[in-house]
Amino acid sequence: MPGNAIYTDLSGYYDLMCADIDYRAQSHCIHRLQQLFGNAGKRHLDLACGTGPHVRHLLDAGYQSSGLDINQPMLDRAVIRCPEAHFSLQDMCGFTVNQPVDLITCFLYSVHYSAGLERLQACIASVHDALVTGGLFCFNAVDKHRIDNDSGVSHTAQHADGLFSFSSGWNYSGNGEQQSLKLRIEKTAANEKQVWHDEHSMVAVSFSELIELLRPYFTVHVLEHDYETIAPWNQTSGNALFACVKI
Repeated sequence: MPGNAIYTDLSGYYDLMCADIDYRAQSHCIHRLQQLFGNAGKRHLDLACGTGPHVRHLLDAGYQSSGLDINQPMLDRAVIRCPEAHFSLQDMCGFTVNQPVDLITCFLYSVHYSAGLERLQACIASVHDALVTGGLFCFNAVDKHRIDNDSGVSHTAQHADGLFSFSSGWNYSGNGEQQSLKLRIEKTAANEKQVWHDEHSMVAVSFSELIELLRPYFTVHVLEHDYETIAPWNQTSGNALFACVKI
């Protein structure tokens, strides 16, 4: 794998990087939230859908699921995974739909890829326009004031190209609307090791700021970041699920 080719197109390693994510549990939680807070409708759109794992699970649960992403190689893989779904190459901060949907999702903290507060507000407005009245917007987020720059998560996974180790963690300076997601990838093959480092610029926002951005468009429910038990946010944890009903 020459140079930084792994960052030129992550699509071939995306599922490997996310191998420790329980997409089934997340998708089941989305379904429960739609039943509890939404209109129970089945028309679904996944923002920043990547290779389509959430779309696959919701299709299997009976939804008319679709997805959008800004990365065409990711969408090419999503089409293979979900040939019956519709995918479009669009920016989640300024997208349109042919018909309003009942449910919009944006998981893996992808809402932070809005990169700035102005674009985040544009994303929220686009979501509002794309939903039917009473439709539900579900996503997860991290509060900038509760980020521990010294913490992170890591896992290893075997691939035909070798053994991979993935590590990631949030970093916030304490000021402004920019935080970053730091990523380290290590590949070991034939007793040779390669290491890549990357840093993704993300929008930094507190939960109170996020709620204020959402309130003109939605009734906002902030929940604990727990895909097994639906409970109100405890006001202290730095991660939360947002279930937002279009007004």
